Amino acid sequence: MSNFAIPSRFPNPTVVADRLVSDSNRPPQRRCPFISRTLRLAMLLSILAWSVAIVAQTTAAPASESVQPLVGPGGVIVHSKFGGQIFGFDIDQNGTEGVLSESQNVGGGQYLVAVETFDQSTGNVIKVVTKLTSKDDFVTLGIVGNGVGMVEREHVKGIYVVKRIYEVMKPLSSNAFTGTWTPPIDSKHIIEPTGVSRSQGVPNVAVFVEDNSGGFTPLVFSSNVAANTFGPIIKITDANNFGSVPPPIAYDSHTNQAILGGGPGCFGCLPVIGLVDLTKGKFTEFTGTGFGFINGIAVDSQDGIFCTTTEDDAGVEFYNLAKQTGFTEQLPGSGGNQFNSGADVEFDPLHKLFLVAQPNSSSGIGSTIYVYDTGGNLQETLNGFSFSNAFNVIPMHIALSPSNRSGYVDGPGNGKLQSFTY
Repeated sequence: MSNFAIPSRFPNPTVVADRLVSDSNRPPQRRCPFISRTLRLAMLLSILAWSVAIVAQTTAAPASESVQPLVGPGGVIVHSKFGGQIFGFDIDQNGTEGVLSESQNVGGGQYLVAVETFDQSTGNVIKVVTKLTSKDDFVTLGIVGNGVGMVEREHVKGIYVVKRIYEVMKPLSSNAFTGTWTPPIDSKHIIEPTGVSRSQGVPNVAVFVEDNSGGFTPLVFSSNVAANTFGPIIKITDANNFGSVPPPIAYDSHTNQAILGGGPGCFGCLPVIGLVDLTKGKFTEFTGTGFGFINGIAVDSQDGIFCTTTEDDAGVEFYNLAKQTGFTEQLPGSGGNQFNSGADVEFDPLHKLFLVAQPNSSSGIGSTIYVYDTGGNLQETLNGFSFSNAFNVIPMHIALSPSNRSGYVDGPGNGKLQSFTY
């Protein structure tokens, strides 16, 4: 591979400093998915000392691990079993367990990596599903369908990922890998951690695939992960708005559409919404509202409403899918500052609520989750989190248990998950 020029997965320190100020929770453009995530983690940590002055301006005191308020951060903390950084997690919305992957450098170019299940009520690790000391790593892609866990294994030689294996836990409560998911893609097409819609309670997910073959034509398809079946593969022909950085993806189970949050990424540019008809294999797009990259997206399939966050203006957008129209609300107290922009968005279908993560709070100290109804009206402000993940390889995630009005988020700290109620 000596003649294959691969750009760094990580920005230089100047860019890192800029991203710490923006805390966009979005990867830099034209990333290099061939380099293992454990190596990316080591590279990120190597610049931590350089930027500690900047981090100090944005880091909040960690939330208490013993106080359980009625609403907001909870007292249940999940600790990765071996103290490594968490490489993705999720919880079963209709079960009692969750799953996480972790990684830590043990020296000599080796990493201790593991996949673990945990109890949602106590936070205790139930079982170490697998544990390795090697150059490989595991990444939790989510829980989908009816309690099906998805975990990617990156097999590494040297510093390059040479093979990706998608392990399935069907059901999650088996606490074991029970098979593999075999998407119809080759080694030059990559599914990133944010590329699976994590749809629960419906059979299918939507999947976004990066094209690293040189053509830069992304792909989208649907899949019943439990059955290991796949819908038509659709080419996303607008590489300018959807090819440079993997867009967040949501799956509308009512219309069988994938909704992509894209755009050119320039400061002050309008976002672009991509719509993929997963039945007819048709791709269309329309100009969105707000400014900058779309950081998070979630959809209310029953009512045809989806919600996004935008990077440049601390905006939260609410769209009517059928009419392709939307409006923007600013996160409270943000003044439209990029520093206070939102990140992940998740939808609670039971209570018809969108939950929006804000890594750098404009309402309190640390990080905040805002709860909106489908009309864009703010219902709750949950302060006191610490999930800013400027040095995480995997973007932060809100995992919900709607029946309990509860969930988990990243933090406080790289090897922990925080419970919360809303």
